[in-house]
Amino acid sequence: MLRRWPWALIAAFLAALLASAALAAADFPPLTGRVVDQAKILSPVTIADLERKLADLEQKSGIQLVVATVPSLGGEEIEPYANELFRAWKLGEAKKNNGALLLIAPNQRRMRIEVGYGLEGTLTDAVSSIIISNAIAPRFKAGDFNGGVTRGVDDIITALTTDSAEWKPKPTEMRPEHDASLLDALAPFLIFLFIMFVISRIGRRSGGGNVIFIPMGMGGGGGFGGGFGGGFGGGGGFGGGFSGGGGSSGGGGASGGW
Repeated sequence: MLRRWPWALIAAFLAALLASAALAAADFPPLTGRVVDQAKILSPVTIADLERKLADLEQKSGIQLVVATVPSLGGEEIEPYANELFRAWKLGEAKKNNGALLLIAPNQRRMRIEVGYGLEGTLTDAVSSIIISNAIAPRFKAGDFNGGVTRGVDDIITALTTDSAEWKPKPTEMRPEHDASLLDALAPFLIFLFIMFVISRIGRRSGGGNVIFIPMGMGGGGGFGGGFGGGFGGGGGFGGGFSGGGGSSGGGGASGGW
């Protein structure tokens, strides 16, 4: 019995952690739509306009962007609160983690763009910081919450939907076919020689005598061509309803105040 008490303590500790996590999650506002205005700082017209833009973004790209305003951060800094809220709502698709959250706490005069794992290469920390500093904060300082949130969402959508060109080679950067390296040109021949060598060794060990090689055409087959082509092409598929799809965030994004 004495040997079991450490495990009982560990189990009790884990149960306490789970209970505290569940209690913290209960303090978060429910995910009722793409715009959750708990702080009541947005007009109905702005909310309707944002809902339309965010629904269009999700329909066309699968990216789930949500705007949330809260009257209080519950004594937390905005960074852990935003990350916990993102995880509680499970924004984005589980396999792609393509969710993003614009969180505003007007009473603390703080805001944050929280980015899912799958979008960190597009909506980077630097881009998020620029959007907060240049697009949102100046309008918030002037008391224009509707204009600040709208401009921030517009800039986030622009950053998320114009990234594909950054991942593709520019036309001026593409190398002509005749400019391929010597290794690329010799690779098929070297692979063919290696295969013949392996087959000959197998033939000798099995006692089958000489192995007859039937050379295969080396040109036009394209067996190794295009292996890496289109690696960043759009995935397209996404789920039906609005509820979070199981996405997660590792803390990427940026915070700011006004």
